[in-house]
Amino acid sequence: MKAEIISIGSELTSGKNLDTNSQWLSIQLASMGIPVGWHTTIADDFDANLEAFGIASQRAGLVVATGGLGPTQDDLTREVLAKLLKVPLEFHQPSWDTIIEMFTRRNRACPDRNKVQAYFPKGAEPIPNTTGTAPGIWVKVNQSYFAALPGVPREMKSMFDGWLKPKLIGMGMSQGVLIQRKINTFGLGESAIEEKLFDITRRGNDPEVGITASDAVISLRILAGAENEALALKKIAPAEAIIRERLGELVFGVEDEELQDVVHQMLQKFGKTIATAESITGGLLASRFTKVPGASARYLGGFVTYTNDVKKSALGVPAELLDQFGACSKEVTLAMAEGCRERTGADFALATTGVAGPGDLSPELREGKVFVALAWKGGSQSETNQWFGSRHEVQSRTAKMALNMLRLHLLRELKHG
Repeated sequence: MKAEIISIGSELTSGKNLDTNSQWLSIQLASMGIPVGWHTTIADDFDANLEAFGIASQRAGLVVATGGLGPTQDDLTREVLAKLLKVPLEFHQPSWDTIIEMFTRRNRACPDRNKVQAYFPKGAEPIPNTTGTAPGIWVKVNQSYFAALPGVPREMKSMFDGWLKPKLIGMGMSQGVLIQRKINTFGLGESAIEEKLFDITRRGNDPEVGITASDAVISLRILAGAENEALALKKIAPAEAIIRERLGELVFGVEDEELQDVVHQMLQKFGKTIATAESITGGLLASRFTKVPGASARYLGGFVTYTNDVKKSALGVPAELLDQFGACSKEVTLAMAEGCRERTGADFALATTGVAGPGDLSPELREGKVFVALAWKGGSQSETNQWFGSRHEVQSRTAKMALNMLRLHLLRELKHG
């Protein structure tokens, strides 16, 4: 059996609000072994709702809808369900009593308009709402069970945990568990990663392995279903081992770990410190370091040196280097990193320069051409890359590139003792 999630609201289809309800519901249903096959988002339009509900009732065994249960004229869910079922709406006095009681507890008068929330399609079961005024609706439509929940996240989550989840378990609809393991990589593109893993990312594999890309981070998502969590994890383990073996140092973390989290852990392990000198990233690299709890123990500080004059005065970059090679160059980036380390006393220093765009500086310095350097006691190294994307993407990916350079250097130190 597959489920469908329907999110209702013109604020969602217009892009004004982000639909976080569907994500949360998908995770909860997966934990019960109920896979979600479809996400549908629709505006507050009666005909569009009727069509979407009708389609869902033909293809999904369970439909969970959020939104459209309020007291205003654009809240259409109860009317749409009644139309789909070809039944009238019926007043439910206990629900109305609960709504009045809710307003009373808040020391507010209950508007007459809220009475519409106590109407349900004939034959439907009200779902009590312990945190708000909008009851939910449970009803069978064609071959599908429909659960209509409020769009307010707090109310929706409370109703799911307190009523819908036990209901589904009691009906025997829980089919074990679906467990997902996320492996994060940096350094190769999506297609290059897939070439290395083509056999395990094929459709129909169990466990299922999918690839997603997000701002130069490529993640492998291993999805396994089983009777319980232990059996699901047992199915995941061989696939994860293959991924790690084939991708090696490209793998930097799991689940929600970001590059700065992993780098901080490694610096903590080695007892080392880091400082930053930034041009193209404009403080973004420093921001990533300081997002990590406890960052002050490892991150000493940094410089944002956006002009040549400040590169010379703050970091001691020689004027002749700037004149000969230009600010966007390997040589200047190395000098920035070395100057930063000398001035802060950090064990390591990272530096970034490049062309954020829009527009090229020259045929050799195209939009997205970046330079990153790492300096340490007794040595330094630099890397260059050509990113393609918006100004923000170039800056963000360059900060990640710098973090990854330090991560790989620390890995080599670990290997060589």
